[in-house]
Amino acid sequence: MNRMTSVPDHLSTMERDLRGVFADRLQSLVAYGLHAAPSRSRDRAHGAPAAALTSTLAIVTSMREPDLRACAGHVGAWHAGGLATPLLLSSGEFEQSLDAFPLEFGAIIADHLVVTGKDPFAGLEIDPADIRRACEVQARSHLLHLRQGFLETEGNGNALALLTVRSAGPFAALLTSVARLQGLATHDQAAAGRYAERQLELPPGVVTEVVELAHATDVSAPEATRIFPAYLEAMERLVQYVDGWRTA
Repeated sequence: MNRMTSVPDHLSTMERDLRGVFADRLQSLVAYGLHAAPSRSRDRAHGAPAAALTSTLAIVTSMREPDLRACAGHVGAWHAGGLATPLLLSSGEFEQSLDAFPLEFGAIIADHLVVTGKDPFAGLEIDPADIRRACEVQARSHLLHLRQGFLETEGNGNALALLTVRSAGPFAALLTSVARLQGLATHDQAAAGRYAERQLELPPGVVTEVVELAHATDVSAPEATRIFPAYLEAMERLVQYVDGWRTA
């Protein structure tokens, strides 16, 4: 079990707030994504960079609308304290959702620390077939997004730069999932990028250069124009590679 030996104040505050809402119904609180490379989230409406917040997940025996309403009253303070809005799941929901969210929940299992309660993921394993299927869906979707996005740039270099930077984060996350499926449980996105370059037989730097942009706020139009063709080819090869697992 991965347990925090010294719980940061902001997580202690969240634990206290959740105890105030759920009392003994709070079974576990975990923080996750702590070992992932530091990054910035983006404002959904405007694409503006925002400071990264600590992600958490709480398991409770039961919850109703009044519980959610009480938690909603703490969200502003949690955000101000550096905490993202927590995922709230009832007992058993996580296990039942593993096949539906294998990449997302697999990442949580691979990189989490228990703040309080028992480790809710002890003994849980995700079916590799579910991960492969999810990787294929995500890879094909990403490729289609890149192609459509390129058309919508209408040849404008600044628009291409924006597309490249905004898509780099999901691309890096996908590569980490691919590496995990192959048995490489790494929190280092650059390492996952280098692994992908070898597996896809691409020149060194083609993939890792895009991965580095996952933690950037912008890239110049000339750089994006140079990077994008190789990026697109890497995605095409990645789709073929993931699809090949079907008959492996």
